[in-house]
Amino acid sequence: MGNLADVLRARGYKVTGPRQQVFDALEGTEKPLSPYEIQNLLQEEDSFLNHVTIYRILDLFSRLGLAHRVLSNSGFVKCNLPGQEGCHRFVICRCCGSVQEFADKELCRKEKSFALDCGFHAESHLSETLGLCAKCYGRRDEKTTI
Repeated sequence: MGNLADVLRARGYKVTGPRQQVFDALEGTEKPLSPYEIQNLLQEEDSFLNHVTIYRILDLFSRLGLAHRVLSNSGFVKCNLPGQEGCHRFVICRCCGSVQEFADKELCRKEKSFALDCGFHAESHLSETLGLCAKCYGRRDEKTTI
């Protein structure tokens, strides 16, 4: 999968200024951003987008696999593994907020199988692991309970 313009055009969508601005905001951070945080970042650059517009763009990006919603903080991150098969998962640092993405076809298959065994027909799988990244783990105070 290519850049924003390639993905949008391949799916019949136009590349617009607001879409590019939201994508650039996501691309410029390792932490999940809420629509309001994106709005604030854009305002710092003397640009304004209504938060409803930002929500709509993020919804489109999610449907196209360009971005993912991070449930634990209601933010969004740019997909760092475009086109990679398997369900995309995240490990999220509870200290600095950094997010690392991975995809695992076998995990996806097992989750689907488990759901079917329970008589459930899964449409999607969501999973996040919260903890400390290597950098924050190394800096942690010995008194901090993990």
